[in-house]
Amino acid sequence: MIVDTIGTLDRSHKGEKAPTVSFKTLAGATTSIADFSGKPVLLNLWATWCGPCIAEMPTLDIIAGRMTVVAVSQDLEGAAKVTPFFAKTGVKNLKPYLDPDVGLSTAYQTSLPTSILYDSSGKEVWRMVGGMDWTSETAKQLLAEAA
Repeated sequence: MIVDTIGTLDRSHKGEKAPTVSFKTLAGATTSIADFSGKPVLLNLWATWCGPCIAEMPTLDIIAGRMTVVAVSQDLEGAAKVTPFFAKTGVKNLKPYLDPDVGLSTAYQTSLPTSILYDSSGKEVWRMVGGMDWTSETAKQLLAEAA
């Protein structure tokens, strides 16, 4: 049997609403997790300097073709770092979002990478602290919990 390598699964915040912290689109528009309600959303906090973040990016890009994945960079340099990174890696489905003030990392009191799954009503299902292969069987089962 193959065992998936995953981060630490945390269900202690199940049912909580997302923090109201805002972040930016690449074009500079302000948004928040609440703006994505009505469908399941996987929020991913990452940075260009984070090795595990970069390692999981290709699998996040794959699942972003099937569900809403909101990848919010915690790079202090914002678009100056994120735009060339996305161009170089060739991701097709992920849209970059920016949080140069690291408001989300602070609100969640977490390290990178951290991914939080929200159901269609905007309530947290679980959070994963650490990287993982988002195309693995374990990931598919976990992501299905928001359906």
